[in-house]
Amino acid sequence: MQKDRVSEWFVPTFGPTIFRLCCGILFLPYTGMVVSFAAWGSFAGNFSVGRLVAICVLYFLALGVAAHCLDAAGSRVKPWGIISKKKILVASIISLTVAFVIGLYYAFLDSPLLFPIGIAETFFLFAYNLELFGARFHSNTVFVISWGVLPVFAGSAIQTDAISLQALTLSAIAGSISYILIRTSQKYKRLRAGSSSRLDIHKQEVILKLISGGVISVTASYFILRILN
Repeated sequence: MQKDRVSEWFVPTFGPTIFRLCCGILFLPYTGMVVSFAAWGSFAGNFSVGRLVAICVLYFLALGVAAHCLDAAGSRVKPWGIISKKKILVASIISLTVAFVIGLYYAFLDSPLLFPIGIAETFFLFAYNLELFGARFHSNTVFVISWGVLPVFAGSAIQTDAISLQALTLSAIAGSISYILIRTSQKYKRLRAGSSSRLDIHKQEVILKLISGGVISVTASYFILRILN
């Protein structure tokens, strides 16, 4: 595992050190992608903007903040430098608590399908990021399910308490994109850890930027079009 990730492409090159570290630990491009997948689920039919915002905030907090913080806390090295493990764990607990409150509110209100989705996501959040059970669940398959498929299901469930055919199709697309992302990310990290040329590393960076940036841009554009129409 890399000992220092501050120089990676998703970490801002401007601002105070603590700001750059916080942005880095959140992996904002990847977080934006999973939030977009949650939005896709809501886009599968007629949607309430309030519920769309709720599921996006939930996934930002649960996977964007909590999952990445747990991943950092469970790391054997300290790739994010001066941020203490205690602060990382506190941030994870607070963000996860708020995410639970949001999810439980809508689950009890009229979207009980969020219960099984939430249980699965919670299990994967801890099992994947903390590499529990001998890291058995720290796999590409779990990543695809947790970061690609289930967010779409959750976005659909919070709107209609159902998984439509369109949502299933979108989840398959999201899962495929997630698989490409994780495989590219793994190759990128191997190249950075080795003695590969800067050009080879840059090629993988470009792919990662195109995947995450493309998903976020398409999602934002589609949302604007739906609102305007």
